[in-house]
Amino acid sequence: MKLPGPCWVITDDATGNQRQALALAGRLGVPVRHLQLEPRWPWSWLAPRLAIGGRLALPAAQRELFAPPWPALAIGCGRAAALFTRQLRRLAQGRCHTVQILDPRIDPAHWNSVIAPRHDRLCGPNVLQPLGSLNPVDDDWLADGRDACPGLADLPRPRVGVLLGGPRKGIALDAGYAAALAERLRARQRREGGSLLVLASRRTPPAVSDLLRQRLGDVPGLHWAGSDDGSNPYPGVLGWADRLVVTPDSVNMLSEACAVGCPVHTFVAAPLPAKLASFHRALRAGGWLHDLDAEVAGQPAPLRETATIAAQLRQRIEARIDPGPDAS
Repeated sequence: MKLPGPCWVITDDATGNQRQALALAGRLGVPVRHLQLEPRWPWSWLAPRLAIGGRLALPAAQRELFAPPWPALAIGCGRAAALFTRQLRRLAQGRCHTVQILDPRIDPAHWNSVIAPRHDRLCGPNVLQPLGSLNPVDDDWLADGRDACPGLADLPRPRVGVLLGGPRKGIALDAGYAAALAERLRARQRREGGSLLVLASRRTPPAVSDLLRQRLGDVPGLHWAGSDDGSNPYPGVLGWADRLVVTPDSVNMLSEACAVGCPVHTFVAAPLPAKLASFHRALRAGGWLHDLDAEVAGQPAPLRETATIAAQLRQRIEARIDPGPDAS
């Protein structure tokens, strides 16, 4: 059955939220209209709990985006998007299948389907639970990344991608952490040679990125911290990497790294918050994640969950469209 389209993908400006929602919509094979919506106060503080007010939750310039005709399918990711996917269920009079990615922090029954990672421990008959974050990484995506960055093939092997996140509640990813990480990376590179491909993210403090650039500047490879360093080579780094090192703070980056198929390492310098620690334990138990200095003998199949979640979601949508002769 062909799913109804177009699908509205609703996010804020967070790259991680956009990647998850767009990756899921891509796997469903539906035409996509991406709406980047930012609720205004007080909805921005209380989303998605404060659902009254409809389109008034949006700045005037965005209200024309969130307007009829309403879609038959909507996918949101993040707390702000959850406000609008929740509203769509009412505004479309039940004719829109609403999907919310990440724990909305209220009863999941407000949506047709909710997708939340297992470490969130969100339960319900309409909840799907991947181990990590949804993402677009598969063989075709990695091949496209290699095609986009052919020069990385000339770097000495092993090519080690280093993915930097940023501080979050319970994790101080600061200059002290960066200095210790740089020392460990340099020590291993001295032992085995190769190159280091260091990538900052939007959340990486400049002091962290600058310190790593300074401490590792004489090691073959690259250092990317923003547009001043050229186009973001992230897909190419994942495509060409023989090994990946990921800071422990980001579920999204760890999930994408574990989808590549090469060994993935992390450097944990202090106890992790409980939910994040649970996610790390699950990755380690599955053989996807290792300590920074570990030698990895075998590698499990890549952790690629998006296609599976999309197939489960498609079944639910199709059952709702065509409940069958025995449905009441």
